Amino acid sequence: MRLFSLAASLAFASIGSCITTSNNSTAGIEALVRRRLPDHVNSFSFTLSHNALQTNSTLPANDEYTVSNAPNGKIHISGNSPIALATGLRWYLTNIVHVDIYWFIGSQLDLAPARLPRLNSTYHGASTVPWRYHFNTVTFSYTSAFWDWDDWQLQLDWMALRGINLPLAWVGYEKILSDVFTEAGFSNSEIATFLSGPAFQAWNRFGNIQGSWGGDLPPSWIDSQFALNKQIVARMVELGMTPVLPCFTGFVPRQIGEHYPNASFVNGSRWSGFETEYTNVTFLEPFDPLFTTLQKSFITKQTAAYGDVTDIYTLDQYNENNPYSGDLDYLRNVTSNTIQSLKAADPDAIWLLQGWLFYSSESFWTNDRVEAYLSGVDNSDMLILDLFSESQPQWQRTSSYFGKPWIWCELHDYGENMGLYGQVENVTINPVAALADSSTMVGMGLTMEGQEGNEIMYDILLDQAWSKQPLNTDKYFHDWVASRYHGARSLPNGLYTAWDTMRKTVYNNTNLNRAQAVTKSIFELAPNTTGLLNRTGHHPTTIQYEPAVLVTAWTAFYHASSQNPNLWANEAYTFDLTDITRQVLANAFYPLYTTFVSTSNNTSPTYSAQKASQTGQQLLHLLSSLDAILSASPHAHFHLSAWISSARQHASNNASLADFYEYDARNQITLWGPDGEISDYASKQWGGLVRGYYLPRWERFVQFTLNGTTGANGRNEALRRSLLEFEEGWQVQTSDGQGEGGRGPPGYGWGWPHQGGGGGNLQQTIARVVREWPSIFG
Repeated sequence: MRLFSLAASLAFASIGSCITTSNNSTAGIEALVRRRLPDHVNSFSFTLSHNALQTNSTLPANDEYTVSNAPNGKIHISGNSPIALATGLRWYLTNIVHVDIYWFIGSQLDLAPARLPRLNSTYHGASTVPWRYHFNTVTFSYTSAFWDWDDWQLQLDWMALRGINLPLAWVGYEKILSDVFTEAGFSNSEIATFLSGPAFQAWNRFGNIQGSWGGDLPPSWIDSQFALNKQIVARMVELGMTPVLPCFTGFVPRQIGEHYPNASFVNGSRWSGFETEYTNVTFLEPFDPLFTTLQKSFITKQTAAYGDVTDIYTLDQYNENNPYSGDLDYLRNVTSNTIQSLKAADPDAIWLLQGWLFYSSESFWTNDRVEAYLSGVDNSDMLILDLFSESQPQWQRTSSYFGKPWIWCELHDYGENMGLYGQVENVTINPVAALADSSTMVGMGLTMEGQEGNEIMYDILLDQAWSKQPLNTDKYFHDWVASRYHGARSLPNGLYTAWDTMRKTVYNNTNLNRAQAVTKSIFELAPNTTGLLNRTGHHPTTIQYEPAVLVTAWTAFYHASSQNPNLWANEAYTFDLTDITRQVLANAFYPLYTTFVSTSNNTSPTYSAQKASQTGQQLLHLLSSLDAILSASPHAHFHLSAWISSARQHASNNASLADFYEYDARNQITLWGPDGEISDYASKQWGGLVRGYYLPRWERFVQFTLNGTTGANGRNEALRRSLLEFEEGWQVQTSDGQGEGGRGPPGYGWGWPHQGGGGGNLQQTIARVVREWPSIFG
């Protein structure tokens, strides 16, 4: 048993008190069964027990469940919380019935047989930590910016079944904030020019940017998102989760001095090269009495809207935005007064902090400054997300955040990039070791910037939270395959072989000096003859395995359909085949690029104008082949049209508003800012985007390079101007419902597919591409 300090015990006890705010009945899990297993409503029974599993009487209970055969032929699940019941249900469905819910593929629970199999013996499960957390603030922009209620319903059921009990709930924040500002005397126009567009709200909430370069955020958006969040929060509570809600952070319209001339406020630092119009956000100092007034107003309005459902509030003041002063007393006063404002509104308030700032601005946040900043809040009143634990853990250098409870988090993905990547050893071994080493670790969680592919990497961490020992990855991948493709006995061995090959290579990066997160292909970056290869860090372009190994895995996976042609009707199979094929082609772009650059350089020993011309055409043809695969996929996840359609649908029949939403959506995934301030950060490998955006850029590159106009260090001013002119023009294109950027079929939501499966067109397209590229596929 671990030894706990008195401070840590008190912190756990305080945070544990928030559990009582969640729904404590079986109604939520029973409703989930009705939604996802309508033919089996009477096949399960659920009981909430009160035998809390805990290691110390002052600590909140870890969750536990039992799955057993009931005398009446039902499967009986008992647990000490609603989320424990949901986790027990998933254990039975994945391990015994081999069905599950997945990102982008949707629910496969309806594939369960009419007669559910009985258990050979009773099974007991128990979490090792009280909290399982989900969401990064920016996930609400990169992934769910344009989600509707159908998307959220499936997301929330996915979360419940995986044991998540502490989710972030940011949707609808702008409504309450606007009402607070209106009450404080700000005009509608002042508020409108402060808020940011739908695809960029996360960074407005962080105080990085203000305003919107495509047009003001319309009141209709604010109202509809507020209504949506009422549904989201209610469902979270129904399922037994404790929502983490926002609060007043201190960021205000820059006209505050006109309304409150005696207020203490500062302008934040410039962020990512944005012009002052859009950054240097004004921050009301927490020691100003107005801060507490606005905080009380915000939380009072929020409680009235959602009910008294939580005491945990997300609040990040210095995300990539350094404090006004590094003086230790100043930093301590900021947090001391911030928590006092929360306590004035909610005496039981707990401050949830994303620990990203201590890594991203490490040069500012020396250990003495971190300690001073955190010391302004009692240990029992703060909970910290160690946001990037698998690659850049901060809990170690900060002595477990100087006594604050904290959660071990997997970030993994930036900008919702789509490369196949994982650190399977890190996310199984390291959190278990951390739990043994740190007396204040209270949870494990997911904090990805975007929910992309690589779903197995997120599943395994959430399941690790229910195992005292590091999970056996060999067995885990095998069982995951059996569930994902629904068939433990009938699946071709090629599926298992492919995933095991990737487990050992693609998903087992251990060289964090080369790559710390999901990789980005060089063709997603603005073309140049230098600077694209071997980028490291958390936006790497390095390939951390031999590309031939992935081709071997692809071959086994692809040919599994020859053994079982029914796989072409399996949505999980067609999704994963699209994803693996996409990565094989993306990897193949690298040698073509290096050959082209080398042979087109007339000062190089390998210079050959003829070879360069041929390779340049191959380069472009490869992108066309990749787009063909992505466009043929039956899954929304791989289509630009789905992203744009989900944005435009929020405008109803207002064409100008739909165009504004589309611009916002296009800009985020490309230029990311009015002038390309963070260009290609949120790049995607989508059908329509490859053809309509990346291919034209590389066509210009090939043309300019073959014409010999590239200077030293890749400088080519004519090419730069040509690219920028094209990129800016692409931003303002609008969808007419046809072709690239057009709308998907009815009900084609983002995040989860609503259309039927089937891979006929994909099957034909892959066969054609394989014939065209024998050098790649063998």
